[in-house]
Amino acid sequence: MNKIVLHLRGPLELENALQRDDFFDLGLAADLAMWSRTPLARRRILRMGAVGIGLLLAGCATPSASQPSPSGSAPSGGPGRPPPGGGPGGPGGPPPPVSVPTRVSANGACVEIPEQTNGPFPADGSQSESLNVLKRSGIVRSDIRTSLATKDIAAGVPTTVELTLINVNNNCAPLSGYAVYVWHCDRDGQYSLYSPSVTSEDYLRGVQATDASGKVTFQTIFPACYSGRWPHIHIEVYPSIEKATGPASLLHTAQLAVPEDVCKTVYGSAPGYTQSVTNLSQVTLKTDNVFGNTAGAAQLATVTGSVAAGYTFQLTMGVVV
Repeated sequence: MNKIVLHLRGPLELENALQRDDFFDLGLAADLAMWSRTPLARRRILRMGAVGIGLLLAGCATPSASQPSPSGSAPSGGPGRPPPGGGPGGPGGPPPPVSVPTRVSANGACVEIPEQTNGPFPADGSQSESLNVLKRSGIVRSDIRTSLATKDIAAGVPTTVELTLINVNNNCAPLSGYAVYVWHCDRDGQYSLYSPSVTSEDYLRGVQATDASGKVTFQTIFPACYSGRWPHIHIEVYPSIEKATGPASLLHTAQLAVPEDVCKTVYGSAPGYTQSVTNLSQVTLKTDNVFGNTAGAAQLATVTGSVAAGYTFQLTMGVVV
């Protein structure tokens, strides 16, 4: 069924709802309109929430005919029929597909990083246009520890996040000039702009454009482990900095998972992370409501460093463009 989130509270409850599709029915018209779209188009519509459903019912959502056909989907000639002009390799038809060798990425095979929920605290305009940090002056930055609004600095173990975007549809070639938006909780497990004690802050949020090698680098702090979730960082990918202004042009949403051994070291020895010790002991990657539903290897960062010197997270992200 096509559904919309309604009357939910708190980060864990909202993220659980997004994972288990706990919404209400919109009726046959919405069902037919949604299922006429490709899986990729449906994902984008649902990611936009009420705005996306409204556009769908108004007939403004991108039709499946304009979307690339996913692997295994019916060709344009209709179910069970070849496209006009004959099938691949046939008379008048396109040439048969050519096998392209797959280059192995830093995180294994050249595969798309799993699509994930953006959670309840994205501040990307998907919930309301009034809460959209992407349109704030100064949000394009590499150091996200300082609040643009108050100049307060988020305390915590210094951490560098290095993300590399590769094109799954082009032999893992680097994606240059794409925009990456990251955000995560602070040392106390609070999200800026949302959690009661930090609604006036907008730190630990920022956007960067990938360089020629597909890389972006952010200076931040080690994220806490709050109750019910594995330590993570949220990531959104946009076609460019100019288009990184809201959900309409969003390409992919993902989450980075932090390895357990490093979390235990930081939470057990660095000041301010005491509550994370208890929270981490009550969740695993397999029981986490996000990472437990997908293959974790593609989302697990490679981490180097120490509490004293700071840490570096590295993750190569396969994206379909």
